[in-house]
Amino acid sequence: MSVPANLNIVPFVSVDNMMKLVLAVGVETFLKELATFVDEDFRRWQSFDKTPRVAAHSRDGVIELMPTSDGALYGFKYVNGHPKNTRTGRQTVTAFGVLSDVDTGYPLLLSEMTILTALRTAATSAVAARYLARSGSRTMAIIGNGAQSEFQALAFKALLGVDRLRLYDIDRSASERCSRNLKKFGFEITVCNSSQEAVEGADIITTVTADKQNAVILSDNMVGAGVHINAVGGDCPGKTELQKDILGRSSVFVEYPPQTRIEGEIQQMPADFPVTELWQVMEGSASGRTSAEQITLFDSVGFATEDFSALRYVREKLHQHAFFEQLDLLADPDEPRDLFGMLLRAAG
Repeated sequence: MSVPANLNIVPFVSVDNMMKLVLAVGVETFLKELATFVDEDFRRWQSFDKTPRVAAHSRDGVIELMPTSDGALYGFKYVNGHPKNTRTGRQTVTAFGVLSDVDTGYPLLLSEMTILTALRTAATSAVAARYLARSGSRTMAIIGNGAQSEFQALAFKALLGVDRLRLYDIDRSASERCSRNLKKFGFEITVCNSSQEAVEGADIITTVTADKQNAVILSDNMVGAGVHINAVGGDCPGKTELQKDILGRSSVFVEYPPQTRIEGEIQQMPADFPVTELWQVMEGSASGRTSAEQITLFDSVGFATEDFSALRYVREKLHQHAFFEQLDLLADPDEPRDLFGMLLRAAG
């Protein structure tokens, strides 16, 4: 089955088909190829429409829409973040996305994005680290060993060669599960008893916790010279992971400042706190790491272009792997203006 030529039929990638696609491609290959699309789109950053995501906050979480367009394609993602969901057996984050043709407005792809968001977040983290981490970085501490942790580990292995992991979570069983899941991928893994122990000897520190609170997952005394911090967990107002003093000592890199100043670690800082946009480093108009002693910090909250890249990548892979369903999503009357007539003919 090839991608439908009939524009009224929309390819739909279900969770089951997404898993089949990732496994058919191979997780590490998928991450490397996806990273190429993320890199390409950051390098043409100025061709995209950009806006902070549209968020509806509640006491227990947030529901967001993340749209963007490059003038030829339009993409958006629906995503939630509800940390309490794990107490009732539900995911903290769920998502789906759409990629459409700007010229006609017709959707070209509808896809699950719970798994795909984990993959694109990890791929983006590793792409940033290629520009910001010290050359030869092999040891990564991952603090917070929930749903994102294995994806982060594999992305850093695939793109940077990281092969030593130091894991810590307040729930030790989460670290042990993460260690089991990654056992066959060639890592040397240490399950640690504290954040302080986890960061010992680490070249890269990834913080990826779920709770919606101003937490101190990483304190200033835990961050030594030359470390790259991949701060992934802080992604909404009132949710941070790093002690404020760390930001003052670091060179901070962000995706889209108007969004990151609201949702990222830098929400703790004054409005004029200096940051560098990642795309500028990638296309050569700004410096990334300039010395071995520099502390670099990627304050990642996730941005719509990353989802756009992921949807664009999946659509391309469907030409090689037919893991999708044909969804009858769009009305197709014989006469485009006679939508009611189509309804009457269906009754007959």
